[in-house]
Amino acid sequence: MSEAKGGRGAQLKHTGLRPGWTTGACATAAATAAWTALLTGDFPDPVTITLPKGHTPSFALSAEELAGAHAMAGIVKDAGDDPDVTHGALVRATVRRLAPGRGVTFRAGPGVGTVTRPGLPLPVGEPAINPVPRQLIRDHVALVSDRHGAPCDVEVTLSVDHGEEIARSTWNPRLGILGGLSILGTTGIVVPYSCSAWIDSIRRGVDVARAAGRTHVAGCTGSTSEKTVVSEYRLPEDALLDMGDFAGAVLKYLRRHPVDRLTLCGGFAKLSKLAAGHLDLHSGRSQVDKAFLARLARDGGADEALCGEVAHANTGLAALELCAAAGVPLGDLVAGAARDQALSVLRGAPVEVDVICVDRAGTVVGRSGPV
Repeated sequence: MSEAKGGRGAQLKHTGLRPGWTTGACATAAATAAWTALLTGDFPDPVTITLPKGHTPSFALSAEELAGAHAMAGIVKDAGDDPDVTHGALVRATVRRLAPGRGVTFRAGPGVGTVTRPGLPLPVGEPAINPVPRQLIRDHVALVSDRHGAPCDVEVTLSVDHGEEIARSTWNPRLGILGGLSILGTTGIVVPYSCSAWIDSIRRGVDVARAAGRTHVAGCTGSTSEKTVVSEYRLPEDALLDMGDFAGAVLKYLRRHPVDRLTLCGGFAKLSKLAAGHLDLHSGRSQVDKAFLARLARDGGADEALCGEVAHANTGLAALELCAAAGVPLGDLVAGAARDQALSVLRGAPVEVDVICVDRAGTVVGRSGPV
């Protein structure tokens, strides 16, 4: 983690909690080890990978199998001090050679789900292996191929032991991801979750920013929104607050310890929860209210047919896409309603607020307030 005195890295250090690794990082390491073994006959153990922010963790193999046509490696997920339902799960990657020109393809093995409804970042019918882990795996098997002078044409099948059972404790069944878990992660790192520790770290982040003379801070729900804010405003690291799900903690502390300007930036679905009045954005304690989104869409000019589609959309992203196709600015409407909620919590504190909604790729899909 960063050794900076403020910002996301310092917040994590301040909690005293041990970070862990995402299913995406584990799958990447397993695929790297399996592909190496298929090309060379030997499994690297431990296997080291490079994560998007430059971290280079090493993973011990918990399972390995090498046959003539395939190789399999398995890694037990360590979620650190986060109470993640996938902590301790065995993530396996099985690789097979493909015909030249096929590139890297993905399949869902036992315990990994399949997308059955629209509105997710993957098409219907695809394995529930999110875009960032897919790219991470592609990059690593390409490096192995280059190292050993082999073509990078490989089928990667990911599986998770008991994944279908574990998935019943997640939102996957409601989202139409059936048959198991999703392979997730944008940074490869699991940020440990503790309400009291994380809220305390937010307060410390505000204190550090104020002590450094920062007049503009940003509360971000994750690394993607943080990148967007840095791109938009060039804010220094000690002006970035890793808000996570705790929008209320940021707003209440700034009410007592104001700065001139606050930018709230996050995923459309999370900020739609703030727009609806939720101050805790965690999926276990608040949900995207599609009926609320339908009411906002109606205010934005949507007809009754579109409002009905929004109210029954599978996800917030699906609702956003429906409105975008019809020219209804649902992203801006959500950002405006979220800004209104933020100002109501600030209760007249001298803090100027703007809100930016982004999609999973970090593209701005809605904004409200001063630019």
